[in-house]
Amino acid sequence: MKFILKILPWKKTINVSIAVIALLIIFSFYGLYTNSFYLLKPNNYIFPLLSLTHLTFLYVLWFKIKEDELTDPQMRNIEYILYVVFAVYVFKTFESLFILTSYSEFQNHIIPASFFPLGILIFLLHVALLGLTLLAIKYRKDLVGDYKFDDMNQHIDSWE
Repeated sequence: MKFILKILPWKKTINVSIAVIALLIIFSFYGLYTNSFYLLKPNNYIFPLLSLTHLTFLYVLWFKIKEDELTDPQMRNIEYILYVVFAVYVFKTFESLFILTSYSEFQNHIIPASFFPLGILIFLLHVALLGLTLLAIKYRKDLVGDYKFDDMNQHIDSWE
């Protein structure tokens, strides 16, 4: 784990996460079997919309680390929503793996030559996104702090 933390410090984790999300947003409109982009399918817009939560969390994480601030309830709520989005990421990872393994079912059809290279790239991007999401949550815990809101109001004098 220390090796990963040395290779991907928090700034690089945020930058690589943004790049991976941007690539996966583009590939969410791509059809592997047909080698074309589908912009009018409503299902293709689910991943880009859900990734907005992830991008918001990355921005808040960057801001909190840069300004040396503590966690707040808004950040906690965004992270809890990110847990749900993470479940969708897991689903999309297994879906891309299923598409790659279903190649033998369509042997009688014309499959584009880009099926395996792009399919493996999309699968690896999904796996990388899972790891980067967990790493960003770890950096939030290590660098910003835990969510301790029960004790927070006891040390504030509201009359000052």
